[in-house]
Amino acid sequence: MTGPSEETAGEQQSEQAQEPAAMFSEERTDSTPHPGTGPYDAQPTQVVDPPPQGAYQPLPQPGGYQPHYDQNLPPLQPPAQQHQPQHAAPPGYQQQPVAPPGVAPVPGAPAGAQGLPQPASSADELATAHLVKQQKRTPQSGWRKAVYLGSGKLLNPGESPADTRRRELIARVNQPLRGCYKIAMLSLKGGVGKTTTTTTLGATFASLRGDRVVAVDANPDRGTLSQKIAIETTATVRHLLRDADKITRYSDVRSYTSQGSSRLEILASEQDPAVSEAFSENDYRRTVNLLEHFYNIVLTDCGTGLMHSAMKGVLDVADSLVVVSSGSVDGARSASATLDWLEAHGYGDLVKRSVVVINSVRPKGSSVDLDKLAAHFGAKVRSVCRIPFDAHLEEGAEIELERLGGDTRLALLELAATVADGFNGRA
Repeated sequence: MTGPSEETAGEQQSEQAQEPAAMFSEERTDSTPHPGTGPYDAQPTQVVDPPPQGAYQPLPQPGGYQPHYDQNLPPLQPPAQQHQPQHAAPPGYQQQPVAPPGVAPVPGAPAGAQGLPQPASSADELATAHLVKQQKRTPQSGWRKAVYLGSGKLLNPGESPADTRRRELIARVNQPLRGCYKIAMLSLKGGVGKTTTTTTLGATFASLRGDRVVAVDANPDRGTLSQKIAIETTATVRHLLRDADKITRYSDVRSYTSQGSSRLEILASEQDPAVSEAFSENDYRRTVNLLEHFYNIVLTDCGTGLMHSAMKGVLDVADSLVVVSSGSVDGARSASATLDWLEAHGYGDLVKRSVVVINSVRPKGSSVDLDKLAAHFGAKVRSVCRIPFDAHLEEGAEIELERLGGDTRLALLELAATVADGFNGRA
């Protein structure tokens, strides 16, 4: 038999059991979630505004659920990357970029460009060496030339090392020159071949270069430079200075000079022994100022003295010196004394740009050690060149390059190339 208290308790339990069922049976009409409800309660679909630009965007949640953003809250920032400990690089270490797979390093490229594709310029792509197949040069001498000509020019063994050397020397002789380059030929001692060296050096320049070359006889006495080529006119430097106001073009100057087969022009000194006026410094300066408007290279054949008036003008305007010495002891002492005198009188820089020529004026070799002689001069000047003995030069008559021996012509070519190396230092 159940008492009143038991019936009351049973009714309360029945009501509590019916409340959850009513919660799920009643239809929800509001869209606002009640406090304490879970995230998975049934809710109508809502449109969520995207987060501000640059804000952290979380990954999509499972089930298509997208969290609600409160626009009043500050944007979320992406989580900071976890700090990874790094080992300190040793001093001087530079990290090299890694080439992409399949890309080989570029030889000779900078460190930062290794492994990266290098664009080719249009100029390189259209260069002659890139488009045209290079042919071997034809030989110019020796057995190679004989084979080339004997095969009807079908077999080309290429040029010999001697031909290559000669071609390189010619390229040095022909290097560009801006303005007028003035070369002074000096020697304190006569009979060492100074005038002959002036003529052969000038003829080598004139025969290989396309510009104009002239040699001036600046000997205060009667010089012999005009005797080294065929004389075309009796005019001298005195006549040129007398008519300087009338000269306006190259053809006007050409009427006062003689030209040899090599295209070298010579302006002779005064040949009349009755003329007592010496060639002075002012005369030389006026002459050079006139010639430099029409010639690219001016060689000056100086006298044997260093104290005459014209010598100061020669040294002041010279771009380079060529000091000629013989292979004998007295000739070498005179040349060395010339260099010492120049250094003592303020021409030290000109001495450093000078070239010494050891000229062999005798057919037989002497007991003088020319190697030691060259080493002595090499410590004072820029370069030393040797000219072998040549029977054609010993004649003392007009000089023709075609009649010189092969060794002599090669030595003159090396001398001209050595002098021409000074063109760049001046330009």
